[in-house]
Amino acid sequence: MTITSHHRFAEILPDAPRSWLVTGAAGFIGSNLVEELLSLGQVVIGLDNFSTGRRANITEAVGGDPDRARRFNMIEGDIRDLELCRAACEGIDFVLHHAALGSVPWSVADPLTTNAVNVTGFVNMLVAAKDAGVARVVYASSSAVYGDDERQPQREEHIGRPLSPYASSKAANETYALAFQRSYGFESIGLRYFNVFGRRQDPSGAYAAVIPRWITNLLRGETCTIFGDGETTRDFCHVANVVQANILAATADIRSTGAVYNIACGESITLNQLFEMLREQLAYAEPDIAFASPRREEFRTGDVRYSCASIEKARKLLDYAPSHGVDDGLAEAREWYVRQSRAQPALSFAPYR
Repeated sequence: MTITSHHRFAEILPDAPRSWLVTGAAGFIGSNLVEELLSLGQVVIGLDNFSTGRRANITEAVGGDPDRARRFNMIEGDIRDLELCRAACEGIDFVLHHAALGSVPWSVADPLTTNAVNVTGFVNMLVAAKDAGVARVVYASSSAVYGDDERQPQREEHIGRPLSPYASSKAANETYALAFQRSYGFESIGLRYFNVFGRRQDPSGAYAAVIPRWITNLLRGETCTIFGDGETTRDFCHVANVVQANILAATADIRSTGAVYNIACGESITLNQLFEMLREQLAYAEPDIAFASPRREEFRTGDVRYSCASIEKARKLLDYAPSHGVDDGLAEAREWYVRQSRAQPALSFAPYR
Protein backbone atom coordinates (compact mmCIF):
# COMPACT_ATOMS: atom_id res chain seq x y z
CA MET A 1 0.00 0.00 0.00
CA THR A 2 1.43 3.36 -0.99
CA ILE A 3 1.35 6.42 1.23
CA THR A 4 0.67 9.21 -1.27
CA SER A 5 -2.26 10.23 -3.43
CA HIS A 6 -1.80 9.34 -7.08
CA HIS A 7 -4.07 11.92 -8.63
CA ARG A 8 -1.46 14.71 -8.52
CA PHE A 9 1.20 12.57 -10.15
CA ALA A 10 -1.10 11.24 -12.87
CA GLU A 11 -1.28 14.77 -14.23
CA ILE A 12 2.48 15.36 -14.40
CA LEU A 13 3.87 11.97 -15.39
CA PRO A 14 3.65 11.07 -19.09
CA ASP A 15 1.56 8.13 -20.29
CA ALA A 16 4.70 6.24 -21.33
CA PRO A 17 6.68 5.13 -18.26
CA ARG A 18 10.01 6.79 -17.60
CA SER A 19 13.15 5.15 -16.22
CA TRP A 20 14.22 6.17 -12.70
CA LEU A 21 17.40 5.32 -10.81
CA VAL A 22 16.97 5.42 -7.04
CA THR A 23 20.27 5.29 -5.19
CA GLY A 24 20.04 4.10 -1.62
CA ALA A 25 16.99 2.14 -2.78
CA ALA A 26 17.05 -0.32 0.13
CA GLY A 27 17.02 2.45 2.70
CA PHE A 28 14.13 4.12 4.45
CA ILE A 29 13.43 6.95 2.00
CA GLY A 30 14.73 5.08 -1.05
CA SER A 31 12.42 2.10 -0.60
CA ASN A 32 9.41 4.39 -0.23
CA LEU A 33 10.39 6.09 -3.49
CA VAL A 34 10.76 2.71 -5.21
CA GLU A 35 7.33 1.62 -4.01
CA GLU A 36 5.62 4.81 -5.13
CA LEU A 37 7.24 4.87 -8.57
CA LEU A 38 6.38 1.22 -9.22
CA SER A 39 2.79 1.84 -8.16
CA LEU A 40 2.69 4.66 -10.74
CA GLY A 41 3.72 2.28 -13.54
CA GLN A 42 7.29 3.56 -13.83
CA VAL A 43 10.47 1.58 -14.60
CA VAL A 44 12.83 1.65 -11.62
CA ILE A 45 16.47 0.70 -11.09
CA GLY A 46 17.64 0.48 -7.50
CA LEU A 47 21.25 0.89 -6.40
CA ASP A 48 22.44 0.07 -2.89
CA ASN A 49 25.43 -1.54 -1.20
CA PHE A 50 23.26 -2.70 1.74
CA SER A 51 25.61 -1.17 4.30
CA THR A 52 22.64 0.45 6.00
CA GLY A 53 19.75 -0.51 3.69
CA ARG A 54 17.76 -3.70 4.20
CA ARG A 55 16.76 -6.31 1.64
CA ALA A 56 13.42 -6.64 3.40
CA ASN A 57 12.65 -3.01 2.48
CA ILE A 58 12.98 -3.86 -1.21
CA THR A 59 10.87 -6.98 -0.80
CA GLU A 60 8.14 -4.93 0.86
CA ALA A 61 8.35 -2.17 -1.76
CA VAL A 62 7.95 -4.60 -4.66
CA GLY A 63 5.22 -6.34 -2.71
CA GLY A 64 5.29 -9.67 -4.51
CA ASP A 65 3.54 -8.12 -7.52
CA PRO A 66 4.78 -9.77 -10.77
CA ASP A 67 4.18 -6.61 -12.80
CA ARG A 68 6.16 -4.48 -10.36
CA ALA A 69 8.95 -7.06 -10.29
CA ARG A 70 9.11 -6.95 -14.09
CA ARG A 71 9.64 -3.17 -14.02
CA PHE A 72 12.24 -3.25 -11.26
CA ASN A 73 15.90 -4.20 -11.21
CA MET A 74 18.21 -4.06 -8.21
CA ILE A 75 21.94 -3.41 -8.55
CA GLU A 76 24.08 -4.21 -5.53
CA GLY A 77 27.06 -1.87 -5.44
CA ASP A 78 28.72 1.22 -4.02
CA ILE A 79 28.51 4.79 -5.33
CA ARG A 80 32.23 5.16 -4.60
CA ASP A 81 32.70 2.99 -7.71
CA LEU A 82 32.50 5.39 -10.68
CA GLU A 83 32.17 2.64 -13.30
CA LEU A 84 29.29 1.10 -11.42
CA CYS A 85 27.60 4.51 -11.33
CA ARG A 86 28.08 4.81 -15.08
CA ALA A 87 26.51 1.41 -15.68
CA ALA A 88 23.56 2.22 -13.41
CA CYS A 89 22.84 5.48 -15.27
CA GLU A 90 22.58 3.90 -18.73
CA GLY A 91 19.14 4.56 -20.23
CA ILE A 92 17.92 6.48 -17.17
CA ASP A 93 15.67 9.55 -17.39
CA PHE A 94 15.79 10.70 -13.76
CA VAL A 95 18.11 9.99 -10.82
CA LEU A 96 16.78 10.29 -7.27
CA HIS A 97 19.98 10.27 -5.23
CA HIS A 98 19.60 9.07 -1.64
CA ALA A 99 22.67 6.90 -1.11
CA ALA A 100 24.52 8.47 1.83
CA LEU A 101 25.68 8.03 5.38
CA GLY A 102 23.00 10.08 7.09
CA SER A 103 24.02 10.34 10.71
CA VAL A 104 25.53 13.36 12.45
CA PRO A 105 27.13 11.31 15.29
CA TRP A 106 28.47 8.78 12.77
CA SER A 107 30.11 11.60 10.80
CA VAL A 108 31.72 12.98 13.95
CA ALA A 109 33.11 9.51 14.73
CA ASP A 110 34.23 8.76 11.15
CA PRO A 111 34.55 11.88 8.94
CA LEU A 112 36.68 10.13 6.29
CA THR A 113 34.03 7.55 5.40
CA THR A 114 31.30 10.19 5.51
CA ASN A 115 33.25 12.30 3.02
CA ALA A 116 34.05 9.35 0.75
CA VAL A 117 30.40 8.29 0.50
CA ASN A 118 28.57 11.60 0.72
CA VAL A 119 30.92 13.78 -1.34
CA THR A 120 33.05 11.57 -3.61
CA GLY A 121 30.11 9.22 -4.18
CA PHE A 122 27.86 12.15 -5.00
CA VAL A 123 30.30 13.60 -7.54
CA ASN A 124 30.57 10.13 -9.11
CA MET A 125 26.81 10.12 -9.60
CA LEU A 126 26.82 13.61 -11.10
CA VAL A 127 29.57 12.66 -13.56
CA ALA A 128 27.88 9.38 -14.50
CA ALA A 129 24.45 10.97 -14.91
CA LYS A 130 25.79 13.86 -16.98
CA ASP A 131 27.75 11.59 -19.30
CA ALA A 132 24.80 9.22 -19.71
CA GLY A 133 22.46 12.02 -20.77
CA VAL A 134 20.18 11.76 -17.73
CA ALA A 135 17.59 14.54 -17.81
CA ARG A 136 17.85 15.54 -14.14
CA VAL A 137 19.22 14.54 -10.73
CA VAL A 138 17.16 15.18 -7.62
CA TYR A 139 19.33 14.75 -4.55
CA ALA A 140 18.88 14.61 -0.80
CA SER A 141 20.39 17.51 1.08
CA SER A 142 19.67 18.25 4.72
CA SER A 143 18.56 20.88 7.19
CA ALA A 144 21.94 20.25 8.82
CA VAL A 145 23.43 22.80 6.41
CA TYR A 146 21.80 25.56 8.47
CA GLY A 147 24.29 24.82 11.23
CA ASP A 148 24.61 27.60 13.75
CA ASP A 149 22.31 30.04 11.93
CA GLU A 150 19.69 30.96 14.54
CA ARG A 151 17.17 32.69 12.29
CA GLN A 152 13.72 31.09 12.42
CA PRO A 153 12.12 29.89 10.27
CA GLN A 154 15.07 28.69 8.23
CA ARG A 155 15.07 29.97 4.65
CA GLU A 156 17.09 28.62 1.77
CA GLU A 157 19.09 31.79 1.20
CA HIS A 158 20.61 31.84 4.71
CA ILE A 159 22.82 29.08 6.03
CA GLY A 160 25.23 29.07 8.95
CA ARG A 161 28.51 27.40 9.78
CA PRO A 162 28.30 23.59 9.78
CA LEU A 163 28.24 21.82 13.12
CA SER A 164 29.31 18.37 11.90
CA PRO A 165 31.16 16.64 9.04
CA TYR A 166 27.77 15.38 7.85
CA ALA A 167 26.53 18.96 7.51
CA SER A 168 29.69 19.86 5.58
CA SER A 169 29.18 16.93 3.22
CA LYS A 170 25.65 18.04 2.38
CA ALA A 171 26.75 21.64 1.86
CA ALA A 172 29.41 20.32 -0.52
CA ASN A 173 26.73 18.40 -2.44
CA GLU A 174 24.81 21.61 -3.01
CA THR A 175 27.93 23.40 -4.20
CA TYR A 176 28.86 20.62 -6.62
CA ALA A 177 25.35 20.36 -8.04
CA LEU A 178 25.27 24.09 -8.73
CA ALA A 179 28.71 23.96 -10.32
CA PHE A 180 27.63 21.13 -12.65
CA GLN A 181 24.57 23.07 -13.74
CA ARG A 182 26.61 26.19 -14.44
CA SER A 183 29.55 24.38 -16.02
CA TYR A 184 27.70 21.78 -18.09
CA GLY A 185 24.05 22.83 -18.09
CA PHE A 186 23.24 19.64 -16.19
CA GLU A 187 19.93 19.98 -14.36
CA SER A 188 19.62 19.23 -10.66
CA ILE A 189 17.44 20.06 -7.68
CA GLY A 190 18.43 19.64 -4.05
CA LEU A 191 15.90 18.89 -1.32
CA ARG A 192 16.82 19.92 2.21
CA TYR A 193 15.03 17.38 4.35
CA PHE A 194 13.96 18.24 7.89
CA ASN A 195 13.86 15.18 10.19
CA VAL A 196 12.06 12.74 7.94
CA PHE A 197 10.21 9.88 9.63
CA GLY A 198 7.87 7.05 8.65
CA ARG A 199 7.62 3.35 8.03
CA ARG A 200 10.80 1.36 7.37
CA GLN A 201 13.02 3.82 9.23
CA ASP A 202 15.52 1.66 11.09
CA PRO A 203 15.09 1.81 14.89
CA SER A 204 18.28 -0.10 15.64
CA GLY A 205 21.91 0.91 15.86
CA ALA A 206 23.77 3.58 17.75
CA TYR A 207 22.71 6.37 15.39
CA ALA A 208 19.02 5.62 14.84
CA ALA A 209 16.68 8.58 14.33
CA VAL A 210 14.67 9.64 17.34
CA ILE A 211 11.13 8.67 16.26
CA PRO A 212 11.73 5.02 15.30
CA ARG A 213 14.04 4.54 18.26
CA TRP A 214 11.54 5.94 20.77
CA ILE A 215 8.62 4.01 19.25
CA THR A 216 10.61 0.80 19.50
CA ASN A 217 11.83 1.60 23.03
CA LEU A 218 8.28 2.24 24.22
CA LEU A 219 6.87 -0.90 22.61
CA ARG A 220 9.63 -2.96 24.24
CA GLY A 221 9.20 -1.36 27.65
CA GLU A 222 12.62 0.29 27.41
CA THR A 223 13.53 3.79 28.56
CA CYS A 224 13.80 6.57 25.98
CA THR A 225 16.74 8.99 26.16
CA ILE A 226 16.37 12.74 25.67
CA PHE A 227 19.64 14.57 25.07
CA GLY A 228 19.63 17.95 26.79
CA ASP A 229 16.62 19.63 28.37
CA GLY A 230 14.13 18.39 25.77
CA GLU A 231 13.36 21.90 24.51
CA THR A 232 15.35 21.27 21.34
CA THR A 233 12.94 21.68 18.41
CA ARG A 234 12.59 19.77 15.17
CA ASP A 235 10.42 20.17 12.07
CA PHE A 236 9.38 16.54 11.63
CA CYS A 237 8.39 15.57 8.08
CA HIS A 238 6.59 12.36 7.15
CA VAL A 239 8.14 10.36 4.31
CA ALA A 240 5.02 10.77 2.14
CA ASN A 241 5.85 14.48 1.87
CA VAL A 242 9.39 13.59 0.76
CA VAL A 243 8.13 11.17 -1.89
CA GLN A 244 5.84 13.87 -3.23
CA ALA A 245 8.68 16.41 -3.32
CA ASN A 246 10.98 14.09 -5.27
CA ILE A 247 8.48 13.44 -8.04
CA LEU A 248 7.54 17.11 -8.25
CA ALA A 249 11.22 18.13 -8.39
CA ALA A 250 12.04 15.62 -11.12
CA THR A 251 9.25 16.92 -13.33
CA ALA A 252 9.32 20.64 -12.43
CA ASP A 253 9.90 23.39 -14.96
CA ILE A 254 13.57 23.89 -15.84
CA ARG A 255 13.42 27.35 -14.25
CA SER A 256 13.13 25.60 -10.88
CA THR A 257 16.42 23.75 -11.31
CA GLY A 258 19.86 24.71 -10.02
CA ALA A 259 18.35 25.38 -6.61
CA VAL A 260 17.63 23.81 -3.23
CA TYR A 261 14.31 23.61 -1.42
CA ASN A 262 13.29 23.00 2.17
CA ILE A 263 11.10 19.92 2.47
CA ALA A 264 9.27 19.89 5.80
CA CYS A 265 5.90 20.75 7.30
CA GLY A 266 6.80 24.29 8.31
CA GLU A 267 6.07 23.58 11.98
CA SER A 268 8.30 22.52 14.86
CA ILE A 269 7.79 20.71 18.13
CA THR A 270 10.09 20.11 21.07
CA LEU A 271 11.49 16.70 21.93
CA ASN A 272 9.49 16.84 25.16
CA GLN A 273 6.30 17.34 23.14
CA LEU A 274 7.27 14.53 20.78
CA PHE A 275 7.75 12.13 23.68
CA GLU A 276 4.31 12.99 25.06
CA MET A 277 2.69 12.51 21.62
CA LEU A 278 4.29 9.10 21.13
CA ARG A 279 3.41 8.00 24.65
CA GLU A 280 -0.23 8.97 24.06
CA GLN A 281 -0.43 7.37 20.60
CA LEU A 282 1.16 4.07 21.64
CA ALA A 283 -0.72 3.50 24.88
CA TYR A 284 -3.46 1.65 22.99
CA ALA A 285 -0.94 -1.05 22.05
CA GLU A 286 0.67 -1.36 25.49
CA PRO A 287 -1.26 0.41 28.30
CA ASP A 288 1.83 0.70 30.53
CA ILE A 289 3.36 3.09 27.96
CA ALA A 290 1.08 5.81 29.33
CA PHE A 291 3.25 5.89 32.48
CA ALA A 292 6.66 5.89 30.76
CA SER A 293 9.24 8.55 31.63
CA PRO A 294 12.39 9.45 29.68
CA ARG A 295 16.03 9.41 30.83
CA ARG A 296 17.95 12.64 30.27
CA GLU A 297 21.57 12.94 29.17
CA GLU A 298 23.91 15.73 28.06
CA PHE A 299 23.53 17.44 24.69
CA ARG A 300 25.30 15.64 21.83
CA THR A 301 28.10 17.20 19.78
CA GLY A 302 26.92 18.44 16.39
CA ASP A 303 23.20 18.60 17.16
CA VAL A 304 21.31 21.67 15.94
CA ARG A 305 19.37 23.32 18.79
CA TYR A 306 16.33 24.72 16.98
CA SER A 307 14.90 23.77 13.63
CA CYS A 308 11.86 25.05 11.75
CA ALA A 309 11.59 25.40 7.98
CA SER A 310 10.07 27.93 5.69
CA ILE A 311 8.51 25.90 2.85
CA GLU A 312 7.25 28.84 0.82
CA LYS A 313 9.86 28.41 -1.91
CA ALA A 314 8.90 24.76 -2.47
CA ARG A 315 5.21 25.66 -2.41
CA LYS A 316 5.70 28.35 -5.03
CA LEU A 317 8.18 26.73 -7.43
CA LEU A 318 7.54 23.00 -6.99
CA ASP A 319 3.83 23.10 -6.09
CA TYR A 320 4.74 21.23 -2.92
CA ALA A 321 1.98 20.82 -0.36
CA PRO A 322 2.55 18.54 2.65
CA SER A 323 -0.05 15.79 2.75
CA HIS A 324 0.89 14.53 6.23
CA GLY A 325 1.34 16.56 9.38
CA VAL A 326 3.08 15.29 12.48
CA ASP A 327 -0.04 13.76 14.08
CA ASP A 328 -1.29 11.78 11.10
CA GLY A 329 2.26 10.94 10.06
CA LEU A 330 2.97 9.50 13.50
CA ALA A 331 -0.26 7.51 13.34
CA GLU A 332 0.78 5.94 10.03
CA ALA A 333 4.30 5.21 11.24
CA ARG A 334 3.02 3.91 14.56
CA GLU A 335 0.85 1.28 12.89
CA TRP A 336 3.79 -0.03 10.85
CA TYR A 337 6.06 -0.33 13.90
CA VAL A 338 3.35 -1.98 15.97
CA ARG A 339 2.83 -4.57 13.23
CA GLN A 340 6.57 -5.15 13.06
CA SER A 341 6.83 -5.61 16.81
CA ARG A 342 4.09 -8.26 16.73
CA ALA A 343 5.33 -10.08 13.64
CA GLN A 344 7.46 -13.18 13.52
CA PRO A 345 11.21 -12.70 12.98
CA ALA A 346 11.85 -11.41 9.47
CA LEU A 347 12.89 -13.87 6.81
CA SER A 348 16.23 -13.52 5.04
CA PHE A 349 15.78 -12.49 1.41
CA ALA A 350 18.22 -13.04 -1.42
CA PRO A 351 19.35 -9.83 -3.17
CA TYR A 352 17.44 -8.64 -6.21
CA ARG A 353 19.46 -8.56 -9.42
